[in-house]
Amino acid sequence: MKLVRFGAAGAEKPGIVDAQGVVRDLSGHVKDINGEVLSPAGLDRLRAIDPKSLPAAPQGVRLGPPVGGVRNFLAIGLNYADHAKEAGMPIPAEPIIFAKMPNCMVGPNDDVMVPKGSSKLDYEVEIAFVIGTRARYVAEKDALSHVAGYCICNDVSERAFQLERSGGQWMKGKCAETFGPLGPWLVTRDEIADVQNLAMSLDVNGERRQTGNTKTMIFGIRHLVHYMSQFMVLEPGDVIATGTPPGVAQGMKPPKWLKPGDVMTLRIEGLGEQKSKVVPFRE
Repeated sequence: MKLVRFGAAGAEKPGIVDAQGVVRDLSGHVKDINGEVLSPAGLDRLRAIDPKSLPAAPQGVRLGPPVGGVRNFLAIGLNYADHAKEAGMPIPAEPIIFAKMPNCMVGPNDDVMVPKGSSKLDYEVEIAFVIGTRARYVAEKDALSHVAGYCICNDVSERAFQLERSGGQWMKGKCAETFGPLGPWLVTRDEIADVQNLAMSLDVNGERRQTGNTKTMIFGIRHLVHYMSQFMVLEPGDVIATGTPPGVAQGMKPPKWLKPGDVMTLRIEGLGEQKSKVVPFRE
């Protein structure tokens, strides 16, 4: 299934994409696409619904982040060896985990706003996985059974905040408003034959900046679920972004930082496309 949330920001309705690509309204069956709905039992209930029996959403309606009520938005740093090289950092021996604020999530085509004081705004195409079953000390062989599905994430980053004003951690550069475009869809795990072999790309104003494949991750998603569950409990609805391939602005010589008017287009095989415009700070 391809699950979505559509409508005005803060008032999104749950939906499902039918075989013809039409968004169908699920609000007569569930209140939201959240942790409760993303459980195995919850997804089975949705699979039993004939999408054609559901009303169509208005054509061209805004899509919001495909997961609602997110309590934890986590991310993995330097998870592609060639990206670590371009960043001038060593390949990590264990996954680097940091947090993004859930309130930085926006829809896949919403604007990305330049924060006050920004001078080095950057982009990162990433695949995110969404937890469907509580994960606590999970064995690696069982790890993917705790995943409900996958979606595209743009881990927007302000490098001066992240690296020059960090105080030893990265969150300052990762959590500003609009720094987490997510979607367009949450694609359930059964639709993706091999999550560790998906092509991914990011363009800025039509110029290809990032080209990669999830097969070059240092730590695959199965290992990440297992590893993270040794240090924390992952709950249904938690979103975890898994790192980016090379080609970020930071690694270019000279860097091509994002500026107002730039348009970012992200694609991951099987997970759709998102397009965000960079806009100046607004009150």
